[in-house]
Amino acid sequence: MEQDPDNRQTKKVSLTVYMLSLIVVLIVGIAGTILFVKSTDSNQEAKKLENPSTEGVVASDSNLKQVEELYTVLSENYFEEVDSDDLVEGALEGMAGALDDPYTQYLDVSESTSLQENTNGEFEGIGAEVMKEGEYVRIVSPIGGSPAETAGLQANDLIVEIDGESVAELSLTDAVALIRGPKDSEVTLLLQRNGEEFNVTLTRDAIPVESVIYELDEDQLEIGYVRITNFNRPTYQELVDAIEDLKSQGAEKFVFDVRSNPGGLLDSALQISNIFVEDGLPLMQSQGRGEEPYVYQADSENLGDYKYDGKAVLLTNEGSASASEILAGALSESADIPLIGQTTFGKGTIQNVVPLEDGDGEVKFTTGKWLTADGEWIHEKGIAPDAEVAMPDYQNLLIVNSEETYQLGDSSDEVKNLNAVLDALGYGTSESESDFTEDTKSAVESYQSDKDLEVNGIVTGSTATNLVEDLRTLIEENDTQYKEAIKVLNEQ
Repeated sequence: MEQDPDNRQTKKVSLTVYMLSLIVVLIVGIAGTILFVKSTDSNQEAKKLENPSTEGVVASDSNLKQVEELYTVLSENYFEEVDSDDLVEGALEGMAGALDDPYTQYLDVSESTSLQENTNGEFEGIGAEVMKEGEYVRIVSPIGGSPAETAGLQANDLIVEIDGESVAELSLTDAVALIRGPKDSEVTLLLQRNGEEFNVTLTRDAIPVESVIYELDEDQLEIGYVRITNFNRPTYQELVDAIEDLKSQGAEKFVFDVRSNPGGLLDSALQISNIFVEDGLPLMQSQGRGEEPYVYQADSENLGDYKYDGKAVLLTNEGSASASEILAGALSESADIPLIGQTTFGKGTIQNVVPLEDGDGEVKFTTGKWLTADGEWIHEKGIAPDAEVAMPDYQNLLIVNSEETYQLGDSSDEVKNLNAVLDALGYGTSESESDFTEDTKSAVESYQSDKDLEVNGIVTGSTATNLVEDLRTLIEENDTQYKEAIKVLNEQ
């Protein structure tokens, strides 16, 4: 969770002083760096988080001498000409990396620009938040409606390669740069899930700007469904408008959904939590180094005067992170609203952003941790739901690539995924079989016949596209978590 770039601390730090005097407190991180160029930023109201300071924090003379000496040795004696800017950039990146904090990293000018674009919801990419984890890049969450979600990417999938290049030695920044790209361009990821590897080719797109999607339940028109995909500047008003619109259509109770929502601005999370919590009750707490927790309370005057106190439930899963978890904690602990689904991701830290004076880069670093309304730190643990409900196994299946050809005799993880898709759709194959067998061919022919497609037992083009569409429909029709939410809501 980071500070809103438009409201962040403006105090600058000399890059020269930073490098030569080694004022080590200003170390930057990009918290859960994001593939689709979206940030999980926050606007810090607690004064202890608003004023990061470097005064009085100075490295020892011996350390300074070593840094200066290394810089001089490499600049003057390396066998090729050295770009001094590269040395400085490397020092900044390495210093941030030394903290072993995936949410702390140096931002160069391009990344700093992206951070600003992120918060405004202006981005193109595949639509997934990621973080570096050892030799892999871990997916925190795909975004609703994004190419990543459409392709079936899941929270906790591990990226092994990007367009054939291993991510093991790449920084998170470099990995993100490879994954990002203009709309309609393609990127191929080698992923690992539950110990098995497979390739997925995604077409980058403009990620949907809307952060709130809503509709009436098709069977029970008194129930409104509202999905919050991220927490950006317009989200509060979008949510208020959604609730009011659904109420005007007859909705009397609501299912709110933050599944696979990777987070967003802290002020947005506070505003939205405030909708459901009585003024004066706690929303969350934040705690800086060596300080007592600061309690954020529901406050209509400062956080918005719109309130909803009717029946409601909140859907969560392992892709619900950061600001989503703040909302989940506030609703569960201070508004007595049930959580349905799966345990959330578990990101319990807050980040801040500070520009460097002599350069165009910025430092983004973990400045504290946040606690739930009751004072629990959920970092790396998440928030458990009141009703634990898993989705069907076939939700985890990947798309069948329509640009590839799968036929009798093939053997691969992609064929294994194909067999599982066919099995889920009711065409009997062995879902654990990695081979395209005669049984697979027969299942494909039956499917093609039922769909009025060319019957040839080969999966490519329109056959693959139809399989993906039917699988997506199957998942939507068998949303076990949503069905449990409706049940709980009707029992309230």
